[in-house]
Amino acid sequence: MGHLVNHKKVQRLMKELGLKSMVRLKKYRSYKGKVGKTAPNILDRNFQAEKPNQKWVTDITEFQLFGEKLYLSPMLDLFNGEIVTYTFDSRPRYPLVSKMLEQAFTRLTEEDKLLIHSDQGWHYQMSKYQHALQEKNITQSMSRKGNCYDNAVMENFFGILKSEFLYMQEFESIEHFKQELAKYIDYYNNKRIKAKLKGLSPVQYRTQTLLAA
Repeated sequence: MGHLVNHKKVQRLMKELGLKSMVRLKKYRSYKGKVGKTAPNILDRNFQAEKPNQKWVTDITEFQLFGEKLYLSPMLDLFNGEIVTYTFDSRPRYPLVSKMLEQAFTRLTEEDKLLIHSDQGWHYQMSKYQHALQEKNITQSMSRKGNCYDNAVMENFFGILKSEFLYMQEFESIEHFKQELAKYIDYYNNKRIKAKLKGLSPVQYRTQTLLAA
């Protein structure tokens, strides 16, 4: 409605009125293979990054639309919460992750020393995935099984995505959903401000930081 309201005031009013978010995230589970053997939890819930392309996190979530399932695999930069890239597939096949990696790697420079963190999904335990990271001298980190807090930033993004986008719009088809999701992620990266980013969007914060450097 055009009113500027401090987020603390909104929180206070919601508490007084007894308003709570009732969104529940449907989590896609893909645990297979040797639990906890592929890579250690190097990230260890240290979600702070000093610069872009230092720490990325990834995961897969599932949507159910028009009697079909759709799987989303994004990559998020912990420096500013920006979605680096993402892929879709109607099945949780390995190309869902491998194509996402190929797209994400185009953002890297020779100077970047990157760590990528994920859960213990079977995609991230595959030798193909490990080899792709090793070729780029990327350190692999994995959550401990059943511990969603180990990848809390990615889980938080999925919650925001579903509460602000999935549950707030109506879609005509799977293709329409994909088109609208692309628009939402563009908005999330370029226009959606965050208090911890000094009131800037992820891309604005990254751009400002690089200019200052």
